[in-house]
Amino acid sequence: MEEKKIDTVEKNTEEKQSAKKSEKKTTDKKPNNNNNKQKNSKPVPKSGKGWGSDFKKAYLINEKINKDRLNPHYKLDLKTDAKVRITPLGGLGEIGGNMMVIETDKSAIIVDVGMSFPDDTMHGVDILIPDFTYLRQIRNKISAIVITHGHEDHIGAMAYLFKEMQFPVYGTSLPLEMIGSKFDEHKMKQHRSYLRAVSKRTPIKIGDFEVEWMHITHSIIDASSLAIKTPAGTIIHTGDFKIDHTPVDGFPTDLHRFAHYGEQGVLLLLSDSTNSHAPGFTRTEKTVGPTFEKIFANAKGRVLMSTFSSNIHRVAQAIEVGLKYNRKICVIGRSMEKNLDLAMELGYIKFPKDKFIDAHEVNKYADKEVLIVTTGSQGEPMSALYRMAIHEHRHIKIKPGDQIILSAKAIPGNEASVSGVINHLLKGGATVAYQDYGDIHVSGHAAQEEQKLMLRLVKPKFFMPIHGEYNHVVKHSQTGIECGVLERNIHILSDGEQVEISPKYLKKVKTVKTGKVYIDNMMNNKIANDVVIDRQTMANDGIVMIVAQISESERKVVEKPRVNTFGMIGNKNEKYFNKEIEDLLATYLDNIKPQLLQNNRVLEDELRKVVRKHCVRKYRKYPMIVPTLFVQ
Repeated sequence: MEEKKIDTVEKNTEEKQSAKKSEKKTTDKKPNNNNNKQKNSKPVPKSGKGWGSDFKKAYLINEKINKDRLNPHYKLDLKTDAKVRITPLGGLGEIGGNMMVIETDKSAIIVDVGMSFPDDTMHGVDILIPDFTYLRQIRNKISAIVITHGHEDHIGAMAYLFKEMQFPVYGTSLPLEMIGSKFDEHKMKQHRSYLRAVSKRTPIKIGDFEVEWMHITHSIIDASSLAIKTPAGTIIHTGDFKIDHTPVDGFPTDLHRFAHYGEQGVLLLLSDSTNSHAPGFTRTEKTVGPTFEKIFANAKGRVLMSTFSSNIHRVAQAIEVGLKYNRKICVIGRSMEKNLDLAMELGYIKFPKDKFIDAHEVNKYADKEVLIVTTGSQGEPMSALYRMAIHEHRHIKIKPGDQIILSAKAIPGNEASVSGVINHLLKGGATVAYQDYGDIHVSGHAAQEEQKLMLRLVKPKFFMPIHGEYNHVVKHSQTGIECGVLERNIHILSDGEQVEISPKYLKKVKTVKTGKVYIDNMMNNKIANDVVIDRQTMANDGIVMIVAQISESERKVVEKPRVNTFGMIGNKNEKYFNKEIEDLLATYLDNIKPQLLQNNRVLEDELRKVVRKHCVRKYRKYPMIVPTLFVQ
């Protein structure tokens, strides 16, 4: 013991002496050299143990560490000549229709191929799909389509694209099965061979790109964000997202992968802007469960729950509560049945099949033993809930005692339709739970604090907010500036605008043709633009039809012309209007060049212009004019 103590004392004495010597050497050095050293090299703690006795120096070191971790752009290769081009073909300046091309000189990938819905002026149009003109131009360099998730505004146009051109499609199981189901509906089952299921957290080489799917939470199961490695740097595409820490399936957003890429250095972040005006955090999907519990506990009759058919977790929560209260489950609505079947077949949700009944079996059970899960939360006229409300559904009709749950927010533009279906439900004697419960619906999109978290995790050099109307992306860009992205490095995209990016710059290159193609879902056919324009004209200003027989030699009307109007003037004034057209036609024939009578098509076109000018001057209307002239 004695020897050990002596050894320890001697060792401590030696360490003190060596420390004094090193301290003396440091003070003997010239101050100029020390200053030069500080200017030309990073200050590093001399101990090499992460600590030092010079507090000022330690502060400077930590300040630099903080700056470096917030802006790891020095990790980007500033010497490279590589560049990448981004071209959105849908999803900017609108909600829905999401589609984007990311390309190098040699290859390209398409991110999502979505559809959107028409407005009230697009008569007879069921859905809108992006214009594929640019894809036709670069089809030889397209390596694949990569899918973020299974919502219609991200996969709804796939079948229409594949009717024209086909590429490998990469994604996770549920969105791919939904796409496969669309192929089946369009009698294109053979195109299922292009579908490729991926593993998350595993980068896949696709052309010049390396793509990794990262788990994200949203209002549909199995949503993903994309990490796309390009020769110019890494691009993070969030897809639609929220950051739900307690999701129904127990799989929260994979924040670690975003942080991983953020530490490596990210060239560009493309991020969902839909909820950019909402402060705070979007509530977890689980908050809907207790609301369902409360409503079911008080319900004496049938419960009918309607939500978006793709929100499987919402449907699953309703079914769980329904089973708890010993109710049989009846699923009605083609899209709802299909999505629920797919999710159960793939194993995303698990329920005993003997608890489900068909619509024609509902009347065999007492009202308090039935839960009906259905479509129609947006008031669609052809939906199951709407047909039940107006007593046109084959098996189910709304009656007093029914408890209706509308677990969805009206999409902008659908407010009148939702209000209409609620009115019908109330007239039928049902009780409707909608806006009177704050937690009956939660959004699937990130609010401001979640957007900030994404920006802080990824720490991009360049930032382009996507997915939303112009006001949404502008607000999101302001959030980006607050989170340290330089204003000059933020760009607000628009559909068809092509942007080129390298580690050194971001610039607009050109504008490509884009727009919407009108689809009639009943026929699965495109509707020509001029057809939609004609429908708008007839709906807004009416139609004037003129049939007349003309003598070429006398340049006069042989018999009294036949004039019919629809949607232009009332029956009371029809006689006066017909007389005006007769006089107009006579004057027109008196003043035309004789050779016009030999060209029937030109003759009718000129008359159309004359009649339209008269209608605009006198009636302030631009009706469709349909002249039919017979020259003899």
